Amino acid sequence: MEYTVQKLAQIAGVSTRTLRYYDEIGLLKPARINSSGYRIYGEKEVDTLQQILFYRELDMNLEKIKDIITTPSFDREKALREHREKLLEKRVQLDLLIANVNKTIAVIEGRTTMDNREKFQGFKQKLINDNEKKYGKEIREKYGDEVVDRSNNKLKNMEKEEYDEANRLGEEIIATLHTALKTGNPAGELAQKAADLHRQWLSLYWNNYTKEAHAGVAQMYVDDERFTAFYDKEQPGTAEFLRDAILIYTGMKK
Repeated sequence: MEYTVQKLAQIAGVSTRTLRYYDEIGLLKPARINSSGYRIYGEKEVDTLQQILFYRELDMNLEKIKDIITTPSFDREKALREHREKLLEKRVQLDLLIANVNKTIAVIEGRTTMDNREKFQGFKQKLINDNEKKYGKEIREKYGDEVVDRSNNKLKNMEKEEYDEANRLGEEIIATLHTALKTGNPAGELAQKAADLHRQWLSLYWNNYTKEAHAGVAQMYVDDERFTAFYDKEQPGTAEFLRDAILIYTGMKK
């Protein structure tokens, strides 16, 4: 079977503009261009588009998708099996949220009760899943499965007040950092306040806080470009500034 842009867009549920854009960036080229100048796609391109859409469902950006599917060692069957595992994880998350909504409705109707911890169970699980997806491999390699699993369990069992406090501290850390960065002094009062707030924030997730582990996390913020991008998205240099402030705070840098 062969398909024009319009036909393929119809069966795939995407726009013709999307297919043309995929062609422009080299993500999905047509099999050939016919004598009338139309893009023509074959079975191979259909399979590739399916793979692209699977990755998009997992919120992967187009550049990363292109890197994966154009590598010579790309294994479609292996990729599909990995997709299945991730989709099953996503289904578990959705099932948890649906159950949470159903129970909340039952509470409103007076048919059952629900403690504060249960009310946020689905959202906390999503946060854990997102963190595992983004940083799980690196963090587990650095600190070990036991430490990460304990941290995840602590998050799951957080009361609403603790959960709210973690979010509040996260926002205060960023706000304090942005002001402290203007001083240019990681040993200054504001920078050290940010480091202490960061300690408080970590302690909500960790069973045992240590200065060495705190310093290690701070260094990871600089070594891992994803963490750096998070802290530097509004003010470049914030990740390094926080790292230096924490190293001073923990006594790892004089």
